[in-house]
Amino acid sequence: MKIIIAGAGEVGSHLAKMLSNNSYEITVIDDDAARLERLNAIADIFPVSGDPSSMDVLRRAGVEKADLFIAVNPYVNQAVNIVSALMAKKAGSKRVTARVNEESYLTSENKLLFKDMGIDLLFYPEKIASDEILDLLRHSSSTDSMDFARGRLRMSVFKIDDDSPILDMRLSEFVAANPDVPFRIVAISRNNETIIPKFDTVFKDLDNVYVIATREGTEKLMRFLGINKVEISSLMILGGGNIGEMVAKQLSRMIDDVKIIESDRERCMELSEKLQGKVTVVNGDGRNPDLLLEESLKDYDAFLAVTSNDEANILACVAAKKFGVRRTIAEVENLEYLRLAEEMGVDASINKKLITAGRIFKFTLSDKVRFVRYMSGTDAEVLEYTVAPESKITKAPLRDMDFPANAIVGGVIRGGESFIAVGDTHIQAYDRVIVFALPEAVKEIDRLFK
Repeated sequence: MKIIIAGAGEVGSHLAKMLSNNSYEITVIDDDAARLERLNAIADIFPVSGDPSSMDVLRRAGVEKADLFIAVNPYVNQAVNIVSALMAKKAGSKRVTARVNEESYLTSENKLLFKDMGIDLLFYPEKIASDEILDLLRHSSSTDSMDFARGRLRMSVFKIDDDSPILDMRLSEFVAANPDVPFRIVAISRNNETIIPKFDTVFKDLDNVYVIATREGTEKLMRFLGINKVEISSLMILGGGNIGEMVAKQLSRMIDDVKIIESDRERCMELSEKLQGKVTVVNGDGRNPDLLLEESLKDYDAFLAVTSNDEANILACVAAKKFGVRRTIAEVENLEYLRLAEEMGVDASINKKLITAGRIFKFTLSDKVRFVRYMSGTDAEVLEYTVAPESKITKAPLRDMDFPANAIVGGVIRGGESFIAVGDTHIQAYDRVIVFALPEAVKEIDRLFK
C-alpha cells in the first residue's frame, strides 16, 4: 500500500513511524527540510520537500498512485489541508483524509458536503481528545475505557496495586472466583510490555489489566476489585486551549462547577465571552500550587491538565492528587512520558497522536473494520469488525481457528445480543467482533475477516 502524508508535525511524524513499521510504502511531504531530515532518521520514508498544496510537489510524491493521502499539516491554515486533499483525490488518490482545526467543520451537514467533494474523512485531533476526556470522566472507575454497542460491552483498564485482591493471583483463579461474571482479560501492560495473557499468567503490582465485559459484568468486577466509581460534579481545568474549551463547554451542560485556569489574559477574555458565564475562567499560572489552592482545588472532584507542557500537566496532576482530588487526567504528548505519568499516580493520560492514529489506521485495513483505537499504556490496538459472509473467521469455532497468538477475540455483538467470546464461540456473518491485537498480528487478523 502506498501512503502519502502531507505534514511532518507531531501527528504526521507519529503516523509515518507507525505505518512504516507495517511495511507500507510511506512518502512524507513537508516544506521544512529539517523536519523531514529528522523524521527520515527514525522512520522508513521517502521524503519530498515542498508545498503540499502544489500540484508539482504532489505529482513528485506520486499522488496519482496513492492508496491513501493524509493531509495533516499542523502549522498552516486548515485550508491548505483541505485543498491538498481535494487535489490528491482529483489526481487519482483512492482515499484522502484531512486535518481541520475548527469544530464547525465536523457537523453532519459539513461532513456530508466534504464527502461529496471527495474527502473521505475530516479529523480534528483536539476534538477527538476532548471526546476521549469526556468519556474518561463518565467512566471514572478505570484508567481508560471504551464502549461498544452503546455500552452493552465495555473495555476497561484497571490498575493493580498492593491492596488489590488479585495481586499475585493467577488468571485462572480470578476467573474461578467470578463464575457468574461474563468477562475476558484481553491484555496486561507491564513494564512497557504488552502481554496477551494465558490462564497461568500471574497479576503483578502496577499491572494495567485490560478487561472486556458486559455492563453488568463490569459493575460486578468493580465490586470484586474494591473499585468505587467517582461521581464527577465539579472539574478544574488547567489550560484554556482548544481541548480545555471544548471539555468545559460540554461538561458545563451536565455539571454546575467547571473552572478553567489559563495564564494568557487575552485568551481568558475570549473564553469568558465564548462560554457565556457557564464556566469560571481564572487568569493565573496554574503551575503554582498556591494559586490552585486559592482557587479551592481541594473541593473539586476531578482535575484536568491540558497545557502545551507535558511536564507541567503531569506535575499539576500529582499535586492535585496530593491535595485530595479523586480523579486526575493529563494530556501527555511525549509517548515516553505516558508510563512516567502512570507511575507518578496520574489516573489517566490522553495523547492526541495515538487516538488520531487509530482513526486513520482504519483506512489501511479492509472495509470490514468499523473501528480502530490504541489504548494508552499499551502497544496494542482494539479493532471492531463487521464479519463478511464466507470470511475465514466463520468457518469454525474460535478454538479451531489458526488465530494469531498475539491477538485475542474479546466480545461479540449479534443483533440485540452481546456476549464474551470463548473457545466454543462460532463467529457468524454480520456479527460485530471486538479484537485486541499487537501490531504484528493486525494484517493476519484482517485477512481472517475479509
